[in-house]
Amino acid sequence: MDLKFISIFLCIVLTLFNSSKTFGNHLTDRSDLDTYIVQLEFPDDVFFSDSNDLYLWHQSFLPTTSASSDHSPLIIHSYRHVLNGFAAVLSSDEVKEMEKKTGFVSARPQMELELHTTHTPSFLGFHQNVGLWNASNSGKGIIIGLLDTGINPLHPSFNDKGMLPPPAKWKGKSAGNFVEGANFLGNANGTAVGIAPRAHVAMYRVCISNCKDADILAGFDAAIEDGVDVISISFGALAAGPLDSDVIAIGSYGAIAKGIFVSSSAGNQEPNNCTVINAAPWMLTVAASTTDRKISAEAILGNGAVYEGESAFQPTNFSQNLLPLVNGDNCRYLSTMDVDVKGKIVLCNTGSIVTTIVELGERVRDAGGAAMIVMNIKPEGYTTFADVHVLPATHVTYGDGQKILKYMNSTSAPVATISFKGTRIGDKHAPTIASFSARGPYITSSGILKPDISGPGVNILAAWKPASAGETTAATSTFNIISGTSMACPHLAGVAALLKNEHTHWSPAAIKSAIITTADFINLGNNPIQDETLNPASPFSMGSGNVNPSRANDPGLIYDIQPEDYVSYLCGLKYTDQQVSYIVKRKVHCTSSTPESHLNYPSFSIPVESAAQTFTRTVTNVGEANSTYAVKVFGLDGVEVTVNPTTLKFSALNQKVS
Repeated sequence: MDLKFISIFLCIVLTLFNSSKTFGNHLTDRSDLDTYIVQLEFPDDVFFSDSNDLYLWHQSFLPTTSASSDHSPLIIHSYRHVLNGFAAVLSSDEVKEMEKKTGFVSARPQMELELHTTHTPSFLGFHQNVGLWNASNSGKGIIIGLLDTGINPLHPSFNDKGMLPPPAKWKGKSAGNFVEGANFLGNANGTAVGIAPRAHVAMYRVCISNCKDADILAGFDAAIEDGVDVISISFGALAAGPLDSDVIAIGSYGAIAKGIFVSSSAGNQEPNNCTVINAAPWMLTVAASTTDRKISAEAILGNGAVYEGESAFQPTNFSQNLLPLVNGDNCRYLSTMDVDVKGKIVLCNTGSIVTTIVELGERVRDAGGAAMIVMNIKPEGYTTFADVHVLPATHVTYGDGQKILKYMNSTSAPVATISFKGTRIGDKHAPTIASFSARGPYITSSGILKPDISGPGVNILAAWKPASAGETTAATSTFNIISGTSMACPHLAGVAALLKNEHTHWSPAAIKSAIITTADFINLGNNPIQDETLNPASPFSMGSGNVNPSRANDPGLIYDIQPEDYVSYLCGLKYTDQQVSYIVKRKVHCTSSTPESHLNYPSFSIPVESAAQTFTRTVTNVGEANSTYAVKVFGLDGVEVTVNPTTLKFSALNQKVS
């Protein structure tokens, strides 16, 4: 039976180090070999003085190689912080040999995860020399670890002009700044800057042609060993699963246990329920939202109607004369359709496409079309993209697409043109939640509201490695327009870096609480934030709302959680002692447990059909020493909520009240 949920919120750059670390490309061509992640029991009576001692212990589990074998078992990652074990290239027979050894727990083949792939600082309220940038010194001295596909160290965003060396705590090899005049094909022009422009960036390249979980764990391990302050993760599994088999959950627990904040992308699974991933309660799970900037391209119809769409390709020489307008359906089969598109504007929808929107344009161009209007199908609603089209084009919403179709059906000779308007600022619907942003509830632990927060993730101007000459019209651009929760996640990592600099004693959970409890749920038009259908966004799409960095710097109260609290939470989810031990990297006996509803999280979620439930929370005063907070309950029609006490009084900083 499908359950309906309600959610309650408890609301009472970049400098690049000179080198980066790359993990991967370690398999041979032998078909019987695979990379296995091997879990071991941690010995009670052994102390490892350094990583070499640990490596030698791991190596002792490898089976000896027979004289007839052309393969020697090879350890590729010896994990120190995130896992009791290692990753090795092994055959299935070698795994069976290892199973006989004392201390061996399990071995499984590595899995593949998928990537979730300027104006936003201003949109979020950042301005030079004032506010949070000024208070936090723009994140000076904070180290952000990026687990991703790598970056171009020569890019102007990573210029170290005006930067101090990395702090003394940095253990790695010194592996953005403000960039004037940043733009993409002349659009989104301005000063490109990261959210924490004086923070240092350590890049861990864990994805090359794909993302293998053995390499991801190694990236976590290296980042923890090196001493980063914040980790940003923009990839994940196709679907949520048990936490003891979720390498991002395991790696991020190892990070937060060392005081490292983890920001993760919620996933790009379209607006379907229960698709959110990277949602363990110890990490921040980030949904994607729009900004108020559009790279505008208007579809103008023969009846005078004008519909604003978007396109990063803004030709200056496209004629404004009206051209015949034809319906190409999804434009996959233009060559076989009984439709003449030569010299005409072709209307294409995004339904059933197995190609990108840009590739749709290639098909229209190859068939002789003069231009293209792309319209969303219903599930994609009002989320449009500024793509690099190969011909004059615009991408319009589902609603406007239906109006264009109605016009075409009303006349025997529909005509249209496209007018390119460049960059426009001030869309009052912003922020809206993107259609591709994954939704809750989180199936692994539905009592924890996920995603946590939303942040800018649509049509983001991002540093980019230029394409090979001749590939596209953007071949020489050092910036690109990109969308995805993978874009929203680094925004929140930057916010966390600023808060970490300003509040050095705050735990990862405290920073997360400050971000969640101060979020905006009203858009620029002073209406509730909407989703891709222009209906009010639910907590399962936006979390607590859109990030408000300035308010997060002064939350008043926080809901803190210690790493040990997650152990009893995991026991409460009925994981076995061995499974919990695997996640937290030490021996655990579940003698006590905490229901997920009682984890000191700044939000919770319950099935509507549930009987009355009681939730207990403890808040810590980080505002004024002498302060009083009154409870206000709103937005929960049909649900009776009683809060006790109704007033919280504090007489000191860091005082706790339940």
